[in-house]
This record gives sequence, C-alpha cells and structure tokens, in this order.
Amino acid sequence: MSTIDQFLSEINQILRTKNRQKLCDYLVLEPPLPPLYNVIVSELRATFPASRQNALEAQCKKLLPEYDEGEVGGSWTSFISFLVQYFVFLRDVNVAQLLETHDMLKLLLQSCTLALSDANMGIVVLPSIISFSKTLSRLAIGLDKRPDLIAHLNQMGAGTGGDDVAERVTLVESSANVIREALKKCLSEKVGNATGLDVNGRPDGRRIGIYLLGNICLKLFFHCRKLRSAEFVFTSINQNSPPLFHFAASQRVTYLYYLGRYHFANNHFFRAQLALQGAYDQCHREGVKQRRSILVYLIASNIILGRFPSMKVLARPEAEGLQAIFLPICQAIKQGDLATFQALLDMDHPNAAWLLQKRILLQMRNRCEVLVWRSLARRTFVLSGFTGDATKKAPSLSLETLHTLALYLERRVSVINGEIRNGHSENSTNGHNGYVDPDLEGEVDPEDGEVVSMNEIESIVASLIHQDLLHGYISHRYLRLVITGAKAKPALEAGFPTVWNVIQAAADTEVPGWVKEARVQVDGPRVVKITNARPAGAV
Repeated sequence: MSTIDQFLSEINQILRTKNRQKLCDYLVLEPPLPPLYNVIVSELRATFPASRQNALEAQCKKLLPEYDEGEVGGSWTSFISFLVQYFVFLRDVNVAQLLETHDMLKLLLQSCTLALSDANMGIVVLPSIISFSKTLSRLAIGLDKRPDLIAHLNQMGAGTGGDDVAERVTLVESSANVIREALKKCLSEKVGNATGLDVNGRPDGRRIGIYLLGNICLKLFFHCRKLRSAEFVFTSINQNSPPLFHFAASQRVTYLYYLGRYHFANNHFFRAQLALQGAYDQCHREGVKQRRSILVYLIASNIILGRFPSMKVLARPEAEGLQAIFLPICQAIKQGDLATFQALLDMDHPNAAWLLQKRILLQMRNRCEVLVWRSLARRTFVLSGFTGDATKKAPSLSLETLHTLALYLERRVSVINGEIRNGHSENSTNGHNGYVDPDLEGEVDPEDGEVVSMNEIESIVASLIHQDLLHGYISHRYLRLVITGAKAKPALEAGFPTVWNVIQAAADTEVPGWVKEARVQVDGPRVVKITNARPAGAV
C-alpha cells in the first residue's frame, strides 16, 4: 500500500469517529513538514501530477466512501474536493513564492469552507478551517508588510479610475473575506435548540467557531483599515451568536478589544470604554502585551469622557511609558491650558507619530478640546467670577475675561510649538502664519493676531451649556455667563458639573455587538394587526 493510500485510509477512520481535532493534526500545511509528508509529496508528484488530477480524485473517492443516511460518519462530496485541493497544495506549493502560496491557501480554505456547509459532517473540518485561517492571516499580513512583492497588485487596483468604480479590495481584505465565508457557516448553524447551547451550556455545533473565526477576520479588517467590513462581523454576531460569556476567555477578550476599537473609531466613546473595560478586566494578568494594547484605547476613551487614569493604573507593568504620553494631556485639560493642550497634540510633537499609529490622535485632539474650554471657564470663574451676594444676584462669569485668557493662551501655542521644534517655529503646520488657501484668496483676510473672537467665545460657552457641561445661560447684553442652581449647592459645583457624571447619566449602557443575553425566538410567523391603524401622516 502506498503512503497516500495509507494516509487516505487513516483519514477515513477519522471521519467515521468524527475526531475533528485529529483530522486537523493530520492536515499539516506549514513547513517544515514531517518526514512522512515529504514522502507523500514525492508520491503525488510521481503518481498524480497536474495532468492526472482526475485520477487523484478517483483514488480519494475509492478510499473515502461517502456516508449513507444513518451511518456514523464518512466522507461527502465537498470533502473529497477539499482533500484533493489539499493534495494539490502539498504537491505544487513553493513556499519561496509567498504570493502564489497565499493564493493557493485561499483556494484551499474556500474548498474547506464548502465542506463545512454539510449539516451532519461539516463540523469535522472546523478545527482545520480555524488552523488554515490563522496561517492565511499571518501570511496576508506578512505580505502586506512586503510592498515589493505586492506592488503589481496595487498598480492593478489603481489603474482604473472614475467615481463609479468600487473601492479596491486589498490582499489582506480579500483574505479576510474568504475567512468571513466560514464565519457565516458557523453563524447559520441550525443544530440544537434556539439558545445555540448544548446541555452543558456550551456553544453547540459549528457555533464554537464563531468568535475564533470572527476575531481572525477582525484582526485583518483592522489591519487594512476596513471598518465597514468589520461592521458586518459585529452585526452578524450580534444577531446570531449565543451570549459571549459562554465562550473561552481568550475569545471574549480579543473580541471585546476589537469591538471597543470599532466604537472608538466611530466616536462612540462610552460604548468603547465599556467594551474595553470588559476586555481589560477579563484579560489574564500575565498577558502584559495584550493588557497594554487594551489599556491604550481604554485610557484614551476615558480621557475623552472626562475620566483620567490614576497613578496606580499608570504604575502597572502594562502601562510602562504611557504616563509620559497621557499624563501631560490630562494636566492640560484639567488646568484649561489651551496652549499646552494644542501643542501636545500637534502633528509636530514627538508623540504624534505614536498617537497616529494607534489612531487616537485626532479623536483626542478634537473631542478633548471641549473639556479644555470647560476647564478654562471654570478656572476663570474661580479666579475672577462673581459668586453671588445678599442681593440675590446669581453667580456669573465675565465672557470678556474668558476671552482675554483665551487670546493669551492661543498666542502661546506658536511659542510652545517653537520650543518643541527646537526654535524652528516657522515650520509649524498648525500655526497661524497668515496663509490663505488659493481657492479662498480675496475672500478671507490673513490672521491679524486675534485668533479667537468674542462671537466664538459666546458660541463655545453656548455649546458647553447645550452639552450640559455648564449649567446656566448667557446674558448677551452684559456678556456674562449666569450660573443657575446656586441656591441648592455651591456656585462652582452647580455651574460646573463633573464631566464623567454628566456623560454617564445620559449614556446607554447597551453595547451593540456585545451579546449578553440569549435571544428568545418566537415560533411561527408574527402577525401585526393594522385594522385600526391611522393613515401615514394623520394626527
């Protein structure tokens, strides 16, 4: 008996016992291959070259008889096709040609996904699909870091123009799309009851692969910055997955990390911190690298929400180096130091490259500026505000004083930026140097030194009031912010509520994409009676 025939006979026994992990162990892909597989490769090239593909398929069908209804197990048509594709991969692959290897591995995974579709036996290949997906993910990301190998693909994608052309699919995204098809099979599992759990409370059938495959997809989509594609993964899981807590801790932590990053990128910072906090709390203490990845976005989310990290958190092993980055920003926000804040988040700051690489710079710069203005108004009130008197006049703050402080701080920005750039302030990309865009020439005058106008100060204060970060109203006649609610509590506490408390009180604690409870499915069609319904638009 040839080695190939012996291999097929053992595969047949594995299928009959439905030992899916053993099947995964047999289907080896990554070099170095065990000696037995080198013999198989030699036999494939000698006995079943590319010209004898049909003979190879016939041999597989001969030694892997299909199971009949009622049997314990056996092969099925799509599994035969998959196994033939596996032999073709072993026979033809040249690991030195990474791009060709990637394309062949995609074809193999697609064939394996078809085998996963079988309702009775498909689950047997699930561990193999997960293993192949991890290999494809590493290979795709490795190729993406080698632009010399995929330059021709980028040129092909950039060669077509026009507004109606669909967005180009990158190599990494194409790999994720193949893995996503396998994820769909897991999400569409019908075996078991409506909860998707077995009698032991564990995910039933192919559902065990939901988060394993979903996390691989998310890793690839985030790598190529395709958040729209990642949204499909979150939506599908939200609609079809059993509750997340039934899955392994490693799967939960990874999924919540990507879910938090997704909501952060979409400016849902309260949802982001909930998901990231869940990931951080469940991450093993020894996983310092993983905890650090989570902590970066958790700190950024909380700062935007007005909650700053404590020194105890910043002293943890996973927070090494983060204090130097985030603590100055927190201090600038707390002090209302607009100049320092803008300088710390300027594109020319030494930390800007790191913040951009983590994709948190723009969110922090745009969203935290509101908090800086609130702190500046509060500090102005502490220094020069009217706290009320016996004549029952309400506490108030002069907007002219706030305007004066804002002008002073804005004019310091270029000075601080100049110090950061070792005195070369003329190279500032954020300063006001009298530049006017050519398209607006003649319409806009160059800056004359007054960066913030009085009208802008009124607009900023009105915005803070609208966001409930200030309690009061503006007296436009006297240019003052009048604080309300000072009879029940001190003026400072009444006029300047804690940012985190304000946001938390208005926020929804539900995080889309995080399945916490099993969904109750109603048997049969649902009928809605509309006999007495009013016509659309009727009052």
